[in-house]
Order: sequence, then structure tokens, then C-alpha cells
Amino acid sequence: MTRVSVTIAIIIPTYNERENLRGLVPRILGVLTDHGIDGHLIIVDDSSPDGTGVLATELSTQHERVTAIIREKKLGIGSAYKEGFRTALARDFEGLIEMDADGSHDPQTIPALVKKLEEGYALVIGSRYVSGGTIPAWSLGRRLLSKITGAFTRLLFGLQTHDPTSGFRAYRATPLKQIDLAEVRSDGYAFQVEMVARFEKMGFRVCEIPIEFVDRVTGSSKLGVAASFRYLQSILRLVFEL
Repeated sequence: MTRVSVTIAIIIPTYNERENLRGLVPRILGVLTDHGIDGHLIIVDDSSPDGTGVLATELSTQHERVTAIIREKKLGIGSAYKEGFRTALARDFEGLIEMDADGSHDPQTIPALVKKLEEGYALVIGSRYVSGGTIPAWSLGRRLLSKITGAFTRLLFGLQTHDPTSGFRAYRATPLKQIDLAEVRSDGYAFQVEMVARFEKMGFRVCEIPIEFVDRVTGSSKLGVAASFRYLQSILRLVFEL
């Protein structure tokens, strides 16, 4: 069994993820226990109409290692992550992990992310596009579109990271504290790109580990044409701000 010493906060933003969250939380807690990880879950819900926030609150009363933050309205995933970051940093966690609630990120990868933090990396990306990374359920067309978009993003910002939009990642708290979160205004995938760009620009050590990315377990994808257009607008704006 792997034993790790870094204290970890796992931040999970939710919106209409009740059924997914119900099974995800015990899986994560089981991984933390099995690998001796001193970890805590911070669920940030934007008052989901399906009652995700109610479930998150119930889970926080059942498990001492779960905190629920319920916001009054839908403010976006970037804002949710920043809220989770601030909460975790205020509680002096040494590492912060981002992951989705939809089942696309395997909790069994958490120990590998933590291990890289312990090796001194400031940001560890769970990557679909390094050797060993896979997206088994995607069609060829979807893979090509994703790779083209990723290559365009990397070119715009001069990034070394192969998968800058990945939402499964771990941050070391000390370098994260050097980022002014008030200046990070992007949302969605653009938020992930902006954080990678800021870390690389500041010279922090960034690495990628391979993951298997699967489509959500239940519910429908929140990524549509409108979200894709907002992403394009956001990254083009970022080019001139960073």
C-alpha cells in the first residue's frame, strides 16, 4: 500500500450531478483510506435543480472528510474551483486536486497525482495525450477535433503541456498561493488553460501523467456549441492578457 504525507483537498464542482456524486464520494474516500492519503473532499455546488447540493450537504454530515459549499446560483466552473481553492488554502492543505463529478475521472489515479506532488512538481496534469493516455469511447472525428483544438491552444500560448484543458489535475499549495486568483477570470476549459499558462509562465515545474478518460456515467454533457464558442472567445482574450 502506498503511503503519502501531503495533506490533500479534492475539489469537485457540481451542477446536476446527484446520481454521479452519490457513488463517487465513497469511491474517493475508499481510495484515500486504501492508500493512506490524508485527504478531504470539498464539493462546490451551484444550487443544482436536481438536488445535488442537498445530497452534498447530507454527505458532509455523514463523513467528516467531506465539506459542502452551496452557492446561491450558477456561477460557473472556474468560479467554483476558485472558491474551492480559497477554502482549501485557508485550511492549510498542502495539495489541491481538481476532478469532475461525472465519472470521467477515475479516483484510482489520485495516488499517482499525489506522488508527483511529493516529488516536487507544482502542477500535475492527468493527460489524455501523453503516452499511455486513452479516450476509449470517443469517435475518430471527436479525437481529431480535440487534438486540433489542443494543438491550436498550445501554439497560441507556447505551452509545453500536451493536455492543457484537462480537468483532472493536482496543484501544490505553495506555488498556487502565488497566483492572484482575482485576476483569473476564465471559465470552463479556458480556466484550465489559463492556470497551466500562468504556472508555465512563472517557471513552476509542470508534468503530465497518462489517464483513461471516459464519458460521463449519467446525465448529459454540458459542452455544446455555445460553450465551445465561449472557449474560443476566452482563449483569444487570454492571449493578450497573459
